[in-house]
Amino acid sequence: MRQATVYIDSAALQYNLNRVKQLAPTAKIVSMVKANAYGHGVKDCLAALSETDAFGVACLQEALEIRELGYLQPITLIEGVFSPDEMPIVIEQNIEVIVHQQAQVDWLIAHKDAYIAKELKVWVKLNSGMNRLGFKIDVIKDVIHMLKAEGFTCVLAMHFANADAEHPLNDEQIRQFLEIKNDCAPLLASCCNSAAIYKYPELHFDYIRPGIMLYGATPFADRDVHDLDLKPVMTFTAEIIALNEIQAGEHVGYGSTFTAEQDMTLAIVSIGYGDGYPRAFPKQNYVAINGQQTRVIGRVAMDMIAIDVTGLEVQLGTEVELWGKTRLVDDVAEANGTIGYELLCRLSNRPLRKMV
Repeated sequence: MRQATVYIDSAALQYNLNRVKQLAPTAKIVSMVKANAYGHGVKDCLAALSETDAFGVACLQEALEIRELGYLQPITLIEGVFSPDEMPIVIEQNIEVIVHQQAQVDWLIAHKDAYIAKELKVWVKLNSGMNRLGFKIDVIKDVIHMLKAEGFTCVLAMHFANADAEHPLNDEQIRQFLEIKNDCAPLLASCCNSAAIYKYPELHFDYIRPGIMLYGATPFADRDVHDLDLKPVMTFTAEIIALNEIQAGEHVGYGSTFTAEQDMTLAIVSIGYGDGYPRAFPKQNYVAINGQQTRVIGRVAMDMIAIDVTGLEVQLGTEVELWGKTRLVDDVAEANGTIGYELLCRLSNRPLRKMV
């Protein structure tokens, strides 16, 4: 049987959750498990995250999956409901909503009594300059005052556009957030994603929203998971299915883009873009065998890649780490010209999945 496999390390996931607790001991943790737990598999990850205070998801379908699996923690819909007919389901299932536009406020008000009776909080999203979702500063204060007057418990929520970098918008976003928090007090608050948890400890407030850091990938371009004391949760592997000896001057793969400069040994690994492994690499990419990195040769095909195993002790069936504890997913992403988030989320259903 083809042995392309995704291993999910539950102990690493628990370690990373505890790392969040160390960094923000007074805040409640809303663990982000949207997009199938960033590609790791919600079903496999929830048990390791059972000590979290709450979960965050993008849409109602993701929240209902958590409830169907038997988890009772609060859940926040970070994009809110998409239509008014979702509101009764949200209330029945004890799910909290974000409101980021007036229509959502109207739908919420229409179900005010039932929502408040369940002691559900409403998260009110500030658009502080990222210009995706939320009310701008000249509107949101009135929205919060109105909701509080109606009896709702509100959480002011914001998302940094550049928490992973030095950018002038950071200061402006913080200024707006603090102004609203002050002018609408008393008010619960949440503005820290993974990068901001590290960068702005003074802004942890009531709720933090760790995402990528839970899964052992970095939110920063210039700090890897070792710098952040995180452990990779996913290890993606495949096996060698053929070994080829080639001579100097011979070519490898589609387009004959690689030409051997000397005699070398190639291994063919049963993995490709059909599995979600990235196809295009502007920079040289590597895999790992027994903790030693070696280069990928030629183009990535739908089902196969070639790697240089010259001088390595390998055989048919040798396991190759595509990313994991030795070859970090963030390093693969950097060679691919993208970010670890994308690679983790775009894996196909072809690889087997196992908990370790």
